[in-house]
Amino acid sequence: MNQTTTSQAADVLVVGFGMVGHRFCQELSKLQPERSITVIGREHDYAYDRVHLSSYVTDWSREGLYLEDLPESVTVVEGRAVSIKPETREVVLSDGRVFSYQELVMATGSRPFIPRLPGNDKPQVHQYRTLDDLDGMRAAVEGAVGNHGDATAVVIGGGLLGLEAANALQHLGAHTHVVEMAPRLMPLQVDDAGGELLQEAIRELGVEVHVGAASREITDDPDREGGVILDLGDKGSIKTDLVCFSAGIRPRDSLGPDAGLELGPRGGFLVDRQCATDVEHISAIGECAAVDGKTYGLVAPGYDMALITAKRLAGQPGEDFQDPDMSTKLKLMGVDVASFGDAFSTAEGRKELHIQDPISGVYKKLVLDAEGKRLLGGILVGEASSYSMLRPMVGSELPGDPVSLIAPETGAGTSAIGVDALPDEAQICSCNNVCKGQIREAVGQGCHSVETLMAATRAGTSCGSCVPLLKGILEGEGIEQSKAVCAHFSQSRAELFEIAQSTGINDFPSFIARFGRGGGCEVCKPTLASIFASLHTEDHVLEGQRAGLQDTNDRMLANMQKNGTYSVVPRVPAGNISPEHLVVIGEIAQEFGLYTKITGAQRIAMFGARVEQLPHIWRRLVDAGMESGQAYGKSLRAVKSCVGTDWCRYGQQDSVAKAVELELRYRGLRSPHKLKMGVSGCARECAEARGKDIGVIATENGWNLYVGGNGGATPRHAQLLAGDLTDEELFRYIDRYLGFYIRTADRLQRTAAWQESVEGGLDHIRDVVVNDSLGIGSDLEAYIERHVENYFDEWAAVLNDPEKLSRFVSFVNAPETPDPLVQFEEHPQGGRKVPLMTPTVGGN
Repeated sequence: MNQTTTSQAADVLVVGFGMVGHRFCQELSKLQPERSITVIGREHDYAYDRVHLSSYVTDWSREGLYLEDLPESVTVVEGRAVSIKPETREVVLSDGRVFSYQELVMATGSRPFIPRLPGNDKPQVHQYRTLDDLDGMRAAVEGAVGNHGDATAVVIGGGLLGLEAANALQHLGAHTHVVEMAPRLMPLQVDDAGGELLQEAIRELGVEVHVGAASREITDDPDREGGVILDLGDKGSIKTDLVCFSAGIRPRDSLGPDAGLELGPRGGFLVDRQCATDVEHISAIGECAAVDGKTYGLVAPGYDMALITAKRLAGQPGEDFQDPDMSTKLKLMGVDVASFGDAFSTAEGRKELHIQDPISGVYKKLVLDAEGKRLLGGILVGEASSYSMLRPMVGSELPGDPVSLIAPETGAGTSAIGVDALPDEAQICSCNNVCKGQIREAVGQGCHSVETLMAATRAGTSCGSCVPLLKGILEGEGIEQSKAVCAHFSQSRAELFEIAQSTGINDFPSFIARFGRGGGCEVCKPTLASIFASLHTEDHVLEGQRAGLQDTNDRMLANMQKNGTYSVVPRVPAGNISPEHLVVIGEIAQEFGLYTKITGAQRIAMFGARVEQLPHIWRRLVDAGMESGQAYGKSLRAVKSCVGTDWCRYGQQDSVAKAVELELRYRGLRSPHKLKMGVSGCARECAEARGKDIGVIATENGWNLYVGGNGGATPRHAQLLAGDLTDEELFRYIDRYLGFYIRTADRLQRTAAWQESVEGGLDHIRDVVVNDSLGIGSDLEAYIERHVENYFDEWAAVLNDPEKLSRFVSFVNAPETPDPLVQFEEHPQGGRKVPLMTPTVGGN
């Protein structure tokens, strides 16, 4: 920041440098580039994306949340305003600096509401509002773990911010409680049925939920140093290490009364629909403004106010502020929740359409008018993919059967309604108030990609939920879409692969600095992590900064389940297992209290392992001569086989031996999506090989090779690539096929979809793989051969490396504090230290 040390004059002075203050500076600078603006921010950080505050706990990168730089005409000053003097047009800061202004814009935002209960001022009490707040919560959790070996946290407030705070605390490793006074979670967004389902889903993730509970007092815990007790009256009490208040917000309006600024009934600087206060030359925008007495806690209304005020101060007054769309959609702790329109409508004769599936955890509700044709609002819990289409339809007559809008996709009996059915006045982006007509106009002016549409209209630049609609509009206009991975890279995954291969760059910061923009996201980071792993097979996926790029499953080398525990699926090539290994798996499952299941891939899966138990389980498997398997990864999952010639009287080739050979050759091979293989010993197809990405079926003369079979939403049978192959030909063609797929497929594109997307389809792929039409056959074979030569057991490597091993604990300060359940001993083979198994880790 440009720190100012002397008093100075400002043309336009903005108090508050959050998202709305930043947006106002952008808008006014665009309208009047020559006009000087001074903005005062009380935080030492540059303006940042508070909507995605919870993402800070994944990498602790402040800069990654910073908003784009403002033009040089804007001067940013760090400081806290303590008084306004309208008569002299001056603002005084806490350090005595004075700023005069021609126009003053208040964008002070809001502050957390702290209920008046005894003990709310204790050091164990925190708030969830700023980056500094999250740093404080992190330190509190680490301190508790350092003192006691574990941490407990309580969030008071079960609304949007409360559940985000709970998510952050759980991510930090604290055992978390949520306390909500209302009878359900998110009482302003979901109804009783949706709240009940949401509550159950949150509980399954390991968070304890207390609804209908009023907090009474916070007292010191005599039995735990630094701990406190939250009294919930007749609901009992909770012993905890920290309490986080997230019970709502209040406008930050303390500067108003002394300056003669009138406040709204519930606080906030009272403004008209042009965002002007009753004091000349002073405006207010965002959460601190009470438009006709009403305040709004979402960023979208604040952006509207910023534009309205910028136009008025630039002498170009536009339309008045309109009551905003208060729809919300977010993913809370992995659970989709959305509310749009008048979800609690009391309109006479209204009709409600409900779909409730407690098994899959899905609840959907549409509120329709008396005729059942016009959409008034709705609620989605557990699955909200239809939100982007439903929200713009609010207030409009539906173009089809309402049931089809929220019914599960069955392939029959439903009729999909696309973005083409929306009228031009339908609001596509509620965050930035952009309608479909504006987007179509931008398309007509040459914006032919999602990125250029976002830049021209700002649609999709805030929460991002409307980006699929932008793609739909472009497709409806007949414009071929870019295959850019995300907004941070203009290249496709295939192009990123080629760049990484040719440059040899294998770290994300260097790569994005040279070939991308911004700080990256949850799309491009794991995509590049997979590419790096595909190209540099000699490196561990958790090596250095790469660990932070991975998806949860790759980061933990195991599959996270719906309740927050993990599954371990030992590798059993071709389902071929010895009695000794069966006994080991049974002993592990019994000792750790795990649920066991025979999977469709002929594996024994063990469910319910806690994160700190994973290394102990891997140790048992490694010592028994086994390894964990990548039943979680975007890589080879398993190779399924029939019993083959050893036992089957119909078998024509040794399918078991071939399946074992395939699995050991391609295990650990990172790819754009998961890979499955199958080998059948005859045409009876007992291994169901034609339902796999790679299917091998024995013939009298060798092997038939099938490719591109997938399950999922649109099952496809694999298609014949080549027939009657020798062993050498079979492996050569599989090597080439996989190498070509990994190089050229899009992100998360299964082999079936890839084959359809390749120009020329399977015929072209056959030319490349069988006929070597591109002359790259030897390169593709060499690529796979390097993978085979460099393969190592990733799980054993974690046990060999104390730094990697430190990730697998249930609390966050493991690098400094050892897991109390893990002791180290010399491995019998020497050369390394490994976790010593103790009986304290078993059971549930």
